[in-house]
Amino acid sequence: MIIAKLHYIPQGNSAKELLENIQKGCANGIELVQLGVKNVSEKKFLKIAEEAREITSHFQTRLIIEHQYKIAKAIKADGVLLEKTETNPTIARKHLYTWQMIGATANNLQDAETVLVKEVDYIMLGPFRSIESEENLSPVLGLSGYTLILEALKTKTPIIGFGDITTEDVTALLETGISGIAVSKEINRNFENIKVFHQLLNASSTQEQRHTFE
Repeated sequence: MIIAKLHYIPQGNSAKELLENIQKGCANGIELVQLGVKNVSEKKFLKIAEEAREITSHFQTRLIIEHQYKIAKAIKADGVLLEKTETNPTIARKHLYTWQMIGATANNLQDAETVLVKEVDYIMLGPFRSIESEENLSPVLGLSGYTLILEALKTKTPIIGFGDITTEDVTALLETGISGIAVSKEINRNFENIKVFHQLLNASSTQEQRHTFE
């Protein structure tokens, strides 16, 4: 199972704006959308997720649902991302379709080791730097944090970095050994940045391949 290198986390002050941003992201070539909607009922989240699925299906873009594995199953999303305090990935796996991905968040080495045992498809590790809008956030990892955790884990499971990542951070972040990044603000600010992120992420993989063949 190949995990996309760039995950887009859309934002919006309303459901309409959120869905419009998903449309813009898909139109600009994003390969994976990670959808989370805060402070709404499960019924409302389901409705937004259904509309998001229509948009992403049209563009053949993958859709990951945050937290709600039942909604992910109901709309046949490509997978679910679970917080460490939520459903055990092993339990979610029993309810989901076999082809659906399960990602799990981690904030430190212990978190990452815990979810690896539960056979997740990828780990969302962060934050890289502090996210203004988030409360009770775990300590920031920075480049040194990622480097230490990746060296200790020695895993083939893809690790995706998140936390206010900009285009200027990508090259140094990839050198820590992560597989990809999740971005919100920098894409919502300018959807042209999707192309820039893709170029930076793909430049790295091209260099790796060249190095391998020598």
